[in-house]
Amino acid sequence: MSTNHQWNPVLYDSKLQFVSQYGADVVGWLSPQPGERILDVGCGTGDLAANMAEAGARVVGIDQSVNMIEQARNKYPSLTFIPMDITAECPGHYAGSFDAALSNAALHWVKKPEAAARHIYTSLRPGGRFVAELGGKGNVEVIVRAIEEVLEHHFGIDPKPLHPWYYPTIGEYSTILEQAGFQVTSAIHFERPTLLTDGESGLLHWLHAFTHDFTPSLSSADIPRFMELVQAKCQPTLYHNGVWTGDYKRLRIAASKPSQPT
Repeated sequence: MSTNHQWNPVLYDSKLQFVSQYGADVVGWLSPQPGERILDVGCGTGDLAANMAEAGARVVGIDQSVNMIEQARNKYPSLTFIPMDITAECPGHYAGSFDAALSNAALHWVKKPEAAARHIYTSLRPGGRFVAELGGKGNVEVIVRAIEEVLEHHFGIDPKPLHPWYYPTIGEYSTILEQAGFQVTSAIHFERPTLLTDGESGLLHWLHAFTHDFTPSLSSADIPRFMELVQAKCQPTLYHNGVWTGDYKRLRIAASKPSQPT
């Protein structure tokens, strides 16, 4: 996914449960059916794959992070999880083999969205469905602005080349899917204020989980200071009554592969 991010599956499961909890609604959009073969793109530690398997689907979960795949396999040993970068490969035996594909909270980490769209399209049979939710334009804008200001003004680091995220508009992402061959059937961009786990430590957990790409040139002594300064900048806007609320903005999109070539 073209990022230096190192995923910590234990932190992810213990402090970021909201990711898979909100993802249950995305599964509802896909509406997996018994016997369907479904590709879970960016499956993380496997919770949504397990959700779809409980509905009777046959699920294959893929994720670039070997650590996350190992955690998924440990949690759900009866399911299939494979380490794979969706932008780099689509194995021949997967071409046209899935009835549907789902991706939750993963594709905004993909800096080559055109390649990901092509490979997801290739994996689907004619008539196959694709549903995704990802960070949309303006996602976590307060946090991003704080990260940028702290890096630039306190550490003399240009944050722009370090950004690991891609937060598109509806039009941008719909165009990418259409150019890959999809027919976009529904797309919404919406605000979803997100309560961060563990009260006053909520944003700190979030920063530990998601900001590795911004800190490779910081010393081990500088990183706590970086996180302290980011929290201080975010506090007036995002911290109220002892809890942090992330300023999430999401893009949810549904598309299908035409039943007949166009």
